Amino acid sequence: DMIYSGNGSDEVLSFIFYAFFDSSKKFVMPEFTYSFYPVYAGYYDIPMDLVPLNEDWSLNMDEMVNRAKENKSGIIFANPNAPTGLILSLSDIEKIVKSNPRNVVIIDEAYIDFGGESAVPLIKKYDNLLVTQTFSKSRSMAGARLGFGIGSAALMQDLKTIKYSTNPYNINSM
Repeated sequence: DMIYSGNGSDEVLSFIFYAFFDSSKKFVMPEFTYSFYPVYAGYYDIPMDLVPLNEDWSLNMDEMVNRAKENKSGIIFANPNAPTGLILSLSDIEKIVKSNPRNVVIIDEAYIDFGGESAVPLIKKYDNLLVTQTFSKSRSMAGARLGFGIGSAALMQDLKTIKYSTNPYNINSM
């Protein structure tokens, strides 16, 4: 009940945008990150609050946390960040999640197996954390189109509600 599977992590991310963000509040993301986040925001008419990266191209954690609190919205970022490849430590991720208990925090870990520590262990501690991963990159199964989200049972149920009301038969027999 804490795992959600989809037709690649892109579909999982799309359903995340649909389930947890809305047009009345901006969600927070780094200015330079995975290029599909603005696509999903546009598709679902969700305003974005883009946080500039630091001079060394690292994520500005404090600014992302502060803006999320102001906007009462969620946060999404890739870790390692795309396209910079820079990684937030697990302790930094925990600070972000802990400081935003009323906001969903999405960590897109498409490239985590190439370096860094996954935030998955934190889902047992924080109900507002949702981690996505894919079988396309380090697991070398791009053609399988299989991605997944991991989080609290309540978050996963929200995703399943979206999935079963829009596209219930999206993963093949694999």
